[in-house]
Amino acid sequence: MWTPGVVVVVIRKPAWIVGALLFALVPGVVFAHGNGEGPSIGRLLFAWELDPLFIVPAGGAVWLYLAAVGRVNKAHPKSPYPRRRTAFFLGGVAVLSLAIVSPPAAYDTTLFSVHMGQHLLITMVAAPLILLGAPITLALRVASRTTRKNVLLPLLHSRFVRFVSFPVFAWLLFAGTMWGSHFSPLFNAALEDAWIHRAEHALYLSVALVFWWQVIGLDPTPWRMNHPVRMLYVFLQMPQNSFLALAIYSADDVIYKHYATVQRDWGPSPLADQQIAGISMWIGGDLLFLAALAVVIAGWVKAEELEAKRQDKAQARRKAEAAGPVS
Repeated sequence: MWTPGVVVVVIRKPAWIVGALLFALVPGVVFAHGNGEGPSIGRLLFAWELDPLFIVPAGGAVWLYLAAVGRVNKAHPKSPYPRRRTAFFLGGVAVLSLAIVSPPAAYDTTLFSVHMGQHLLITMVAAPLILLGAPITLALRVASRTTRKNVLLPLLHSRFVRFVSFPVFAWLLFAGTMWGSHFSPLFNAALEDAWIHRAEHALYLSVALVFWWQVIGLDPTPWRMNHPVRMLYVFLQMPQNSFLALAIYSADDVIYKHYATVQRDWGPSPLADQQIAGISMWIGGDLLFLAALAVVIAGWVKAEELEAKRQDKAQARRKAEAAGPVS
């Protein structure tokens, strides 16, 4: 288990990091990708893909987050960082680990259905959970006034961030990445090359964070959408997700040559596996979008209730002021 103390030890010993990176650079290390052997209890329990290029950044992110929470809580004991946000962030990293380095993930280049589940976890579960941890807000709270004023706020309001986070662009970026990656040579190349596979995961997580940033709405953003617009923003992703899933499901041939060439004598045929992947994307993706819509609606109702209470208090205060002091 990664703890701040453990990570500090690693950081103080650069040789550990160098060794991990060299291990990742060794030619032929594929971390069990493309495993044609059938799953067993032993493999499903112990076949973890110990990829240092995931473990080091993920562990570092957890350590930095927990260290920042500790500093905020120490500096503001009467206003500590909400525990639920910490739980959400850690849950997001845990889901990301489940998707990328867990034993089932070892079969992502063997079964398309596993690969599809992996992508759903990254884009539809891990990314929103990480944002529910409000990492930008935490960074602003823990930073010094100088760093906040001269670095973080200018970056947050920079032209690049404003452009990338613009809701229309963020929506198109997410949808375009889904279609472009599934119907381009990138997907099959990622199945053949571990480095491209890593880049694909990084791309999916990045565009998902940009997309869900506008929906979650906890962190400051250059663009603030009201709740009805957030609902439309999420709802319109459902048709494109369904069409993409149906395009994969209804294909007459195996779309990605890699899966057709994997030698295995277990599990569904490559075409049947592809159809399972399409159905998983359709049903799983739409259900997760519906869940997100429910969360947005709940947030809208809560915001309306808070606004009503605020207006009632303001009205009561005005009446008290109009009545004047009691003699």
